[in-house]
Amino acid sequence: MNIYLAPMEGVVDHHMRAIVTEVGGFHACFTEFIRVVDRLLPKHVFFRYCPELQQGGKTAAGMPVVIQLLGGIPEIVAINAQRAAELGAPGVDINFGCPSKTVNRKAGGAVLLKEPDRIYDIVRAVRKALPGHIPVSGKIRLGYEDTALTLENAHAVAEGGASLITVHARTKADGYKKPVRWQCLAPINEGLTIPVVANGDINSKEDYRRCVEMSGCENIMIGRGALSRPDLALQIKKPDVIPLRWQHIHHLLVDMYVRLKQQSGITERRILGRIKQWLAWLKRGYSEAQQAFDELRYFTETASLERWFEKG
Repeated sequence: MNIYLAPMEGVVDHHMRAIVTEVGGFHACFTEFIRVVDRLLPKHVFFRYCPELQQGGKTAAGMPVVIQLLGGIPEIVAINAQRAAELGAPGVDINFGCPSKTVNRKAGGAVLLKEPDRIYDIVRAVRKALPGHIPVSGKIRLGYEDTALTLENAHAVAEGGASLITVHARTKADGYKKPVRWQCLAPINEGLTIPVVANGDINSKEDYRRCVEMSGCENIMIGRGALSRPDLALQIKKPDVIPLRWQHIHHLLVDMYVRLKQQSGITERRILGRIKQWLAWLKRGYSEAQQAFDELRYFTETASLERWFEKG
């Protein structure tokens, strides 16, 4: 059983990947999607999304960081995948699941779920462009408006040459509304020979057990659950592990602050925003996070945040 850290635009960046994978339990993680439209992107774009390329494509904890690309033209996605591999990416993932209206208008993400042949062409082009030892994977949803093409899209990814597929158990039309439909992953898992990774609303050990029971998938991807409980992957893999207490979470927040402070060109407002953002997610897993958020929400300078940290 492998657990993957999900890409989340504007949230799971290299700082968050470093902290959460240091806690443990993950097999690999993915970058926020890099949008490719009509040209080969310069190297600095890849390094901006994935600074880990400068350390062998891994976090400090040794977790591989897969480059995720989003685009609709096979040849363009392929040449950018090739560049990612040349820069040291340990794998390339293709996003066919993003529900963003902006992305979908530009023929990327979930809108491609209407065109299984095009999905196949993109995956195939990427697979052909990369050395055999670099794995290719794809992420889809159950469909665009409905599930009529679910299996066809999944087979398109697999037959295009992917060695792994992640499926978010909702359609594009579902967005992130509840309930998540883990049961719809079972036919995909039964119909493909490559590993199927279940994704969507796995926020606790209980969620994990129900997801596995309903989907039959052994592998999972978690995003929001890891933000609210940074040790969730570890708890799932090692049921006897003692959950992190708030004191440890406080240390992780300090770690995030230090990392942000060291980032070139970042503003105080951005630093405060990132800390508040994470606290908003932590409220789902820790009651103490609500009080912390209430105390920090009106801070406008990092000096106030530092004094708050010193209080413990």
